[in-house]
Amino acid sequence: MHKLQRLSVAKLATVFLKLSVRLKSSTGRPSVPLGARLLTNPDDIFKHNMWDHVEWTEEDRENARRQAAENSSVRLPLTEQGKLDREASQYWDKFYEMHQDKFFKDRKWLFLEFPELLPPGAESQDADTCRSNQPAESPLQGTSSTDAGTRRHRRNTGDVHFQEAGQDAGRGEKEAAEQTSAFPGQHASFRIFEAGCGVGNSVFPILKSIKNTDSFLYCCDFSPRAIQMVKDHPDYDDSVCHAFVHDICEETASFPFPPQSLDVVLAVFVLSAIHPDRLQGVANRLSAYLKPGGIFLFRDRGRYDLSQLRFKKGRCLSENFYTCGDGTCVYFFTKEEVHDLFSKAGLEEIQNLEDRRLQVNRRQKVVMRRVWMQGKFRKPYPPSSS
Repeated sequence: MHKLQRLSVAKLATVFLKLSVRLKSSTGRPSVPLGARLLTNPDDIFKHNMWDHVEWTEEDRENARRQAAENSSVRLPLTEQGKLDREASQYWDKFYEMHQDKFFKDRKWLFLEFPELLPPGAESQDADTCRSNQPAESPLQGTSSTDAGTRRHRRNTGDVHFQEAGQDAGRGEKEAAEQTSAFPGQHASFRIFEAGCGVGNSVFPILKSIKNTDSFLYCCDFSPRAIQMVKDHPDYDDSVCHAFVHDICEETASFPFPPQSLDVVLAVFVLSAIHPDRLQGVANRLSAYLKPGGIFLFRDRGRYDLSQLRFKKGRCLSENFYTCGDGTCVYFFTKEEVHDLFSKAGLEEIQNLEDRRLQVNRRQKVVMRRVWMQGKFRKPYPPSSS
């Protein structure tokens, strides 16, 4: 099944009465995370473009498993798979040559879901506009505005320890930096690194919000074209940002900052583009650059998202890993895989969410099930010597 399913009003009533809000205390998340538009009346299904916190029935899960198994039954030949892996940066370079900076919109939702990106005491400059005109990848598309009280609540629940820990780590890290060769952003008190930044859809909202703070942003991509577009952007400022070409899969390539020097590592829709066999090594290497108390922020594709189920036979490379028509690749994660990935990298889980949404085409009366993963993982402090 690759066509979008049109549901009758009667069937909608049956299906959506089973939907519920998933608020699990074990995630440490605030009471209304990732948006707040809940479908309580099935007659309202086509009133909005997106509904939040959708619980799947066992029938939904079985249908998704069956569709994924079907489209994975014919796989791309190994000879072609090797080329996709070897020439991955070239495929992404062509992607950016074709789409330039028009494919994604700036991710202004970042600061609602990831307030850890802001240094202590800073306010997001995009808080009032972050919910409008978001791309399909956005966790906030079609949701209603979040008030300032909710934003404050998010910063004050689960984030206080991180900020205090970051300040403590900063004191020790400053002494270590004095013994390290000079590097961009060396004297900043708060450092962020975005892996796989593309053309800067996260970079420029972050730069706008850390302006006039003692912060520094690093960003890399293995597409030279993408990095050049970041540097050519009128808002790029090399006094607070260092963009560089880098393949995070390359085991021997060095970063322009020392180990244990970062407060935040950000990976948004990046790790899914990497071959599953390389993911653990990437997570291990990136985590090594976090300070004790630093945090890894992650958002990516979830298992059985609509985009996975719509792949045609012959596009599958390995289980839950596919290639698109332009040669780029995508993997679809489960919550358990995300937990294992970062736990094995030595990080502690703060948040690990399976974000299920209903995306609605109101004109065509089509309902689509979307799934994203979101997580926050902290680097622990070393055991006390006392």
